[in-house]
Amino acid sequence: MKKRSNSLLYLVALAVAAGYVALRPAASKGDDAAAADLSSVTDGRPATDVSGATTPSPYSEPDVTKAGSTADALPDGVEIPHYEISRGGQLIRHTGFTLSYDADYKTPQWVAWTLTAAEAEGTEPRGKSFTPDPAVRGAQAYTTDYKGSGYDRGHMAPAADMKWSARAMAESFYLTNVCPQIRNLNRGDWKDLEDLTRDWARRFGAVSVTAGPIYSSRSPRRIGANRVAVPDAFYKVLLIKTRGNYRAYGFIFRNEAGSRPLTAYQLTVDEVERRTGIDFFPSLPDKVERGIEARKPALP
Repeated sequence: MKKRSNSLLYLVALAVAAGYVALRPAASKGDDAAAADLSSVTDGRPATDVSGATTPSPYSEPDVTKAGSTADALPDGVEIPHYEISRGGQLIRHTGFTLSYDADYKTPQWVAWTLTAAEAEGTEPRGKSFTPDPAVRGAQAYTTDYKGSGYDRGHMAPAADMKWSARAMAESFYLTNVCPQIRNLNRGDWKDLEDLTRDWARRFGAVSVTAGPIYSSRSPRRIGANRVAVPDAFYKVLLIKTRGNYRAYGFIFRNEAGSRPLTAYQLTVDEVERRTGIDFFPSLPDKVERGIEARKPALP
């Protein structure tokens, strides 16, 4: 549930979202060349470099109720969250997602993206190599930090959501998009929700997603020479729109092994906000946001 803020960070985040939508390339065979030389990629610059972008108003609702119609389109930038109290992350925009990066913990604070039905049908092969993010200013993680740690490099924005573009796929392997994650979780229940998200994108036309780590202590466990912080848990919130109505879903997964149904991890979005200090979907009208975030709808 939001508390309105006119903070510079929130305005910048909306500008980022607008730039992300405006500049997001369509998938094509030409993307292969873009991926071959990531040094020429300009979409990985810090989001604060974006200027002159405008965000379409999320408040105008077409008077259409047929499922799959324009009434079910999600507003541009709706996935971009807002911290109630600024935490000083570096805002970075990539081709398929936007993130806020924590240079102390060397992990993202949040990663946000919208996946469409067309993008969920992408065929780009999965990437193979994790790399440091060239957009980062200052300290960051390296692949050696994870070696021998016992943790996977767990994607926040999954590679399988980026199969619509070679560039988006390559950027999903930047270490700003991963966290130390228990292997069983990364390849089990967390993956189950990733698979479900793609199913929803195909079914409802689009899904907006925000995901990231949760730290219960100010002195978390660290791994590697660069002292990458190990999360205690992970959150993910999803937004869909069907027959003109929004539905919001919240999840929290402890960073531990397990094999449970997704309903065991489901919470209201309000509950996720209380755990994270993040305001999700702040661009929605207050009445809509309050209503959908207080409910825990059944998984469709």
